[in-house]
Amino acid sequence: MLRRVPERRVQTAVAEGPVAVIDVGSNSIRLVVYERLSRAPAVLHNEKVSCGLGRSLFGTGRLDRGGVACAFANLPRFLALCSGMGVSQLNVVATAAVREASDGRAFAEEIAKRCGIRMQVLSGDEEARLSAFGVIAGNPGAHGVAGDLGGSSLEMIALDRGKPGRSATLALGPLQLAEESGGDVEAAAKVAKNRFEAPAWLSGRKGETFFAVGGAWRALAKFHMARTGYPLPVIHNFEMDLEEARETISLATRIDPETKVPGVAKARMRGLPYAAILLKRLIAVMEPSGIVFSAFGLREGCLYELLPEAMRAEDPLIAACRDLARRTEGSGLSGETLLGWTAPLFPEETVEQKRLRFAACLLCDIAKRDHPDFRAVQAFERSLFVPAFGIGHKDRVFLGLALFARHKGDIQSPLTRRVRGLVGAKERERAVVLGRALRLAHTVAGGVEDLLARTKLELTRKTLALRLNAGAESLDGEAVGKALTPVAEILGRRPEVLRKV
Repeated sequence: MLRRVPERRVQTAVAEGPVAVIDVGSNSIRLVVYERLSRAPAVLHNEKVSCGLGRSLFGTGRLDRGGVACAFANLPRFLALCSGMGVSQLNVVATAAVREASDGRAFAEEIAKRCGIRMQVLSGDEEARLSAFGVIAGNPGAHGVAGDLGGSSLEMIALDRGKPGRSATLALGPLQLAEESGGDVEAAAKVAKNRFEAPAWLSGRKGETFFAVGGAWRALAKFHMARTGYPLPVIHNFEMDLEEARETISLATRIDPETKVPGVAKARMRGLPYAAILLKRLIAVMEPSGIVFSAFGLREGCLYELLPEAMRAEDPLIAACRDLARRTEGSGLSGETLLGWTAPLFPEETVEQKRLRFAACLLCDIAKRDHPDFRAVQAFERSLFVPAFGIGHKDRVFLGLALFARHKGDIQSPLTRRVRGLVGAKERERAVVLGRALRLAHTVAGGVEDLLARTKLELTRKTLALRLNAGAESLDGEAVGKALTPVAEILGRRPEVLRKV
């Protein structure tokens, strides 16, 4: 039986089973079902319908009639899916269009009557806070300003090292701009310039990062990726500098709405010029150091708000990798054991480098059940596109190269050419060292943790030694030598196997 989150949002006990969010937005209504409430929730189902509730809001002050009919027709399906998937906790939230429309309350009451659910109509501040939580869920320690662009509004909120701060809501969005300008992009630019009343605190965040949230700005990022041939089509944590942003904005405001961009629906393409106009205005006021696109926003913020503090404090990347490792049922070598065993090879690593090494250790058997001839390829692709929070594009490439090398892949392969340039030569070398060391660990111990615990790596100025302690002397063999030598070679050391005397 579905359990609705109380209107007064508070942290609750972690729900058992799937949890879901229905986001009733100005442009679309979306259902996302997550496997469970966790720091890195896996998505079981993601479906949206473009109702356009806010399509005629500026001119009439009311919800679009066709959009209302579309909502009434599709919400029962969403609820049936939730019931069939065993959703134990359902969050139904509505944003700017329902909040601002004169018939918004009546719409919410009719939804309750027809569907038996009570929809929470978020205030501007509540919407901003939840969007900020979504950014923080995917970017722990995020600092700067988050901007969530919906169809009819723009929520802005300050982020102070992973904590939400002051917020403001502007009644400006692609749907509203298109309606008010009559579809004239130049007129829309003038409207945005005249009506973009930025809060006083925004100019005080000059030079900080701007986190772009919402489907309209994600479409802008996809447009940029398509036109530049960017090699890694992952929106989350995609970075764009101001020069790139200004060039993309200029092109987007002149684009033919019939242009096809991979991953961008026709409705989004029609709104692309208006999303670009609003980003241009925000850049002019804030002058950020750069733009980071967040794939996570309001819906992820709904889940994050419900997490206990201890779970919020977890590293989302490590949480996701632990979960993936559990699913693959790999060898008996734990990520913690491999982290410690490979540590002598990286005496000067930073905290962030150690974190990525841990992630690779957790994922080292992600392709174990694939055909041996394709394990390197599968490990590379899966780690490159790992559905994890708290990871940037360079980090993804590092993990991909490390896991490719773990399965004897040559990182100079044509397969890696498209992305390996996103990381520097030193990081590529670190990835190869780590990957080969992970292969060595599994070769030495055959995936048996107790056996690996009786061995250790020792790095000196001239040698890389594998020491076999008491009870492990007989583990030496031809396979071990073949696995040890490549690690030593890339480090410029001589390989040795030392037995306890």
